[in-house]
Amino acid sequence: MVPLLSGLRVIDLTTVIYGPLIGQILGDFGAEVIKVEAPEGDIARETHPRSAAGDAAMYLNNNRNKRGVVLDLKTPGGAAVLRRLLAGADVFIHNMRVAAIERLGFGFTDVAALNPDIIYLAAVGFGREGRYRDRPAFDDVIQAASGLASLPSYRGGTPDYVAGVMADKIAALYATHGVLAAIAARARGVAGPIEVEAAMFESVAGFVLNEHLAGATFDAAADKVGYHRMFAPARRPYRTADGWIAALPYTGAQWRRVLDHVGRQDITGAAWFAEGAERNRRIAELYEAVAAAMPAQTTEEWLAVLARLDIPHSRVNRLEDLLEDPHLRDVDFFAPNGVEAAGQLRALRQPLRYHGVENRPDLPAPGLGADTDAVLREAGYAEAEIAALREAGAVRGG
Repeated sequence: MVPLLSGLRVIDLTTVIYGPLIGQILGDFGAEVIKVEAPEGDIARETHPRSAAGDAAMYLNNNRNKRGVVLDLKTPGGAAVLRRLLAGADVFIHNMRVAAIERLGFGFTDVAALNPDIIYLAAVGFGREGRYRDRPAFDDVIQAASGLASLPSYRGGTPDYVAGVMADKIAALYATHGVLAAIAARARGVAGPIEVEAAMFESVAGFVLNEHLAGATFDAAADKVGYHRMFAPARRPYRTADGWIAALPYTGAQWRRVLDHVGRQDITGAAWFAEGAERNRRIAELYEAVAAAMPAQTTEEWLAVLARLDIPHSRVNRLEDLLEDPHLRDVDFFAPNGVEAAGQLRALRQPLRYHGVENRPDLPAPGLGADTDAVLREAGYAEAEIAALREAGAVRGG
């Protein structure tokens, strides 16, 4: 944790990965993040695998540096507690559909009336001005809707999901940028409530189309989309004599060094090879030439060759290889940094590194309702009031 956002209070009413990752990043930057859960808890707590104490890895890896409160927002008492917490907050995050959050009484207009300086993040599936606004959204659905799942079909395969919760994480990064920009605006004196709508569909569609808008940038024809270099069949990890490797010659000089090494002077000596635009147009031929040469040597031999030729490259790591990667070990990527109490041998640290700023130990992800009583006391509730709320089922402690 780096205390860049110390003093900032965030109310995090989110579940699974999309919303919780936003709150975790803000907590990693030193904000005080209060995670508000329903009595049944974040459904990410139910995922597999779990620690000996019953904590799910997915939950732990998206909720560090937070405090945990349980409120039943369907009860008058639980809703009243959240209103009090929001009145003293700087940022409110939710990832419910707009109609659902408004039914609970915590839409943007409601919260802005409680706190005229709130930064309100609606981390939704689809933007509310579009016809899909009321659809439920989970990662597979957004991968499909955004075009991400279709990309393998452009290389002769069939549509497929990326084997990771990709849409949630992409959207979370965009949403976090939105919150940080609003925080910066507030620091510059911009007054009044600020609402940030971060829609998964639009976020991931924009992410996919960044390079694939391609010719459709200039032409109304729908068939102009697609960055053709990405769709070359041989643009994939290369099979070596004993494994797989990635290599990406990019400049003319890099292509010349690789192709000369594999004996393809017929290509480097051709007139078209000297023209960057022509190399780009015929990129499939270049990839195929390299792919054909790769099985002649082992992965280790190719790593040495590509390093000598100064070509961007890497062995193809499997997930388990990352756990022992020497560079990740050098930079303490998996250092628990304070969360060992949650039974974690490894934790994914914030990838950013700051120098000249104090680094503090992380807080482990909170148990269900672990900080309810403490947060309520800080909000001004007396012990008798907390007991009454508990008796009414409005709150739950750890």
